Amino acid sequence: MIGQLRGRIVTKQPPRLVIDVGGVGYEVEAPMSTFFTLSQQSGEVTLLTQMVVRDDAILLYGFAEEAERRLFRELIKVSGVGAKLALTVLSGMNVADFVATIEADDAARLTGLPGVGKKTAARLLVEMRDKLSGTDIAPTLNASPAQDGGGPVTGGASADARHALVALGYKPAEADRLLRGLDTETNDSEALIREALKRAVR
Repeated sequence: MIGQLRGRIVTKQPPRLVIDVGGVGYEVEAPMSTFFTLSQQSGEVTLLTQMVVRDDAILLYGFAEEAERRLFRELIKVSGVGAKLALTVLSGMNVADFVATIEADDAARLTGLPGVGKKTAARLLVEMRDKLSGTDIAPTLNASPAQDGGGPVTGGASADARHALVALGYKPAEADRLLRGLDTETNDSEALIREALKRAVR
């Protein structure tokens, strides 16, 4: 089991990272909350990791904070919620927002995330309420970085942002809608993704 990686980022294409650890490149998928944290760091970075073994692949997921990893671990225990959907949830809202959503019984906010239908939202509200009450996720929320919860975009940062949104589960047309009207001239794809995700969960 790989529980932590410390090294240098050599590839950064949300939601995928490649971390060079002593000359070995580890491919890691991470939620956007982690990407936003990493964008404020330089040099060597440290990621907490969770390995997920499937019949056809062994995948590694990385998190900037322990609260994110703990929530990810609880999410993938929910029936019908796999690692990809758990990553989408963590990209759409930070840990504090997710806990608040569960406590408020806010199914509408959950169904605003791609891949979360009414049945999955109802299951999350029921199962995660019990899971959150039995873990120390809530006390560690202050360790989790806050997220501020015309036509197809093309080129540069906007194309990277669109690719990331599609990889997180949004349909291409929905990704275009979320990015439409934003400052697509910016060179900061992560800023575009942040703003698009804010729109998605309003």
